[in-house]
Amino acid sequence: MRIPRIFSSEPLSGQSEVQLDEAASRHLVKVLRLGPGRPLVLFDGSGGEYAAELMEAGKKARVKLGAFVEDDRESPLGITLAIGISRGDRFDWVIQKATELGVARIQPLFTERCEVKLSGDRLQKKLGQWQQIAISACEQCARNRVPAILPPLKYPQFLEQAKQDDTLKLVLHHRTEATLAELEQQSGRPDTALLLVGPEGGLSADEIALALQQGFHPLRLGPRVLRTETAPVAALSVLQFQWGDI
Repeated sequence: MRIPRIFSSEPLSGQSEVQLDEAASRHLVKVLRLGPGRPLVLFDGSGGEYAAELMEAGKKARVKLGAFVEDDRESPLGITLAIGISRGDRFDWVIQKATELGVARIQPLFTERCEVKLSGDRLQKKLGQWQQIAISACEQCARNRVPAILPPLKYPQFLEQAKQDDTLKLVLHHRTEATLAELEQQSGRPDTALLLVGPEGGLSADEIALALQQGFHPLRLGPRVLRTETAPVAALSVLQFQWGDI
């Protein structure tokens, strides 16, 4: 029997019992149809997880905490994914898969070819939705740290911030011949990486040129042009294979 993993929005350290929020309680009681006595795993995003038992099923379920297991399952390579916001559910899918692949942070971007307009309350609602997708992905894939979904930035703002970052910076560019092995020979094995990916249609030639001026290295993923939802998944998999834990 698979034991459900549940994220707690409240800190768990030092607690013997916790009351889950309505969303988590509804998932346990209405979707999974669990009753008192069922085992659970709880985590709060700070690292590690707790064995737990459902004590009371209701609108706000009550859970008794058991032993703490100090197991983060995090990659040794801290990756920030900076990506142009795409239309429809493509961006939701990218957040889910990037979380499963161990990304540490996701930086949404408004780029030249980005057709999504977000501001005010609509932006805040979307940020909450994206963060919940990351939480659900962590529950499914057994991660105990939830990647941060950062507030979207306009492309020039992002580059200005990235200029101060001494991490390995990579931009997907299908017209380069550079390889990760060559980068490792030049700079050594990195502990962190910043991966820049465009939206539908990719980054413009000017945007790629600006990124290269700011110290980004071009990265090519073979001879084929990948869709905006495929490219980050492929790139993250390659980075985790080369320097992470795949």
